[in-house]
Amino acid sequence: MKIGIVGLGYVGLPLAVAFAEAGDEVVGLDTDPRKVEGLNAGRSHVEDVPDATLAPLGERLRATANQADLASCEAIVICVPTPLTSSREPDLTYLIESATALAGVLQPDQLVVLESTTYPGTTRERLLPLLEESGLSAGRDFHLAFSPERIDPGRTDYTVRTTPKLVGGLSAACSERARALYSRICDEVVVLSTPEAAELSKLLENIFRSVNIALVNELAQLCDRLGIDVWEVVDAASTKPFGFMRFDPGPGMGGHCLPVDPFYLAFKAREHDFYPEFIELAGKVNQTQPTFCVERIARALNEAGRSVRGSRILLLGVSYKAGVGDTRESPALTIAKRLIGLGGDVSYHDPHVPHLAELGLDSVELAEGLSAADVVAIVTAHPGLKYEQVVAAAPLVVDFRGVTRGIEAKNLIRL
Repeated sequence: MKIGIVGLGYVGLPLAVAFAEAGDEVVGLDTDPRKVEGLNAGRSHVEDVPDATLAPLGERLRATANQADLASCEAIVICVPTPLTSSREPDLTYLIESATALAGVLQPDQLVVLESTTYPGTTRERLLPLLEESGLSAGRDFHLAFSPERIDPGRTDYTVRTTPKLVGGLSAACSERARALYSRICDEVVVLSTPEAAELSKLLENIFRSVNIALVNELAQLCDRLGIDVWEVVDAASTKPFGFMRFDPGPGMGGHCLPVDPFYLAFKAREHDFYPEFIELAGKVNQTQPTFCVERIARALNEAGRSVRGSRILLLGVSYKAGVGDTRESPALTIAKRLIGLGGDVSYHDPHVPHLAELGLDSVELAEGLSAADVVAIVTAHPGLKYEQVVAAAPLVVDFRGVTRGIEAKNLIRL
């Protein structure tokens, strides 16, 4: 098959590679000329796709910025960002622009699949009318479906092939075309009755995590007041072999899904005069967690006879999760901005994030950062760091990830 992938980011590029590795010809469309040039030269911009993975694909994977190149594809998968606006409402700008451009080159019998996370009804109510401006009718002249992405950056135990794929088509024929497409690269494809069911399934997956993370983060704040070790409590509850699933507290949520998805569902629910207070509350709790972390750092400094203003604060890890360099919605950014706003002299060490243009900072060498810091905050626990050495070298350490459990030291404070 010849397959088009619109958007070559954390979702689109691994998908394009999977199809190319399966022997298909892949055309990857992206508006960023640097990505297009780099990929065609064999350079990847996504951590999970090393350059060595691109090399054997050769001409089977070609990047382009020309929409017309999609006209010859049998299937087109849309993987563009769907962020939130400043008022925390869905921003479908990239999707609308992509669909409008695609309508200009859409051909009879093509399959179009949306993978971008969004609210129920987007495929039918927003994408379909734009594509039908081509003069073709969805479900009759071309096929349309939704299939949520399930990419987890940095994860190696579940891949594109081994993670079950959900598809929901506009019609039975649309679903079958989508099922046949993904069966080329996925061991299991689960067909749902409608695009709406598939869209909501994706939101449920991430809202489930958001709600449970909010619960344990709120518990961590309560434990701080009660003087109880939240990590001991979580460890103890996790010994129950049924009826409990472990979630750990931390500095807050990040990434392209968890901080966003609850607000997508809340937006859609309000259109139907329904207010998902439980889901919205979880989102609010997780948004306030970085503020609690800033307060905890300030209290730790105060107990050591210092104020935030003028103190040298080293953040260990600024990406949103361990082992990756993705800083989207990372709580570390909020923590850093607020500490800077309080007059703190903030620096960071992160082997996966050499530059933070948003804050005008570069990652410092660990030894240099530790020797200069008044306090070190463990925000993202990247593998490979020796936290015993961190605690030994720093005058004060605040651990928001629980990676120092088992270490006892007077200069160590855990969430």
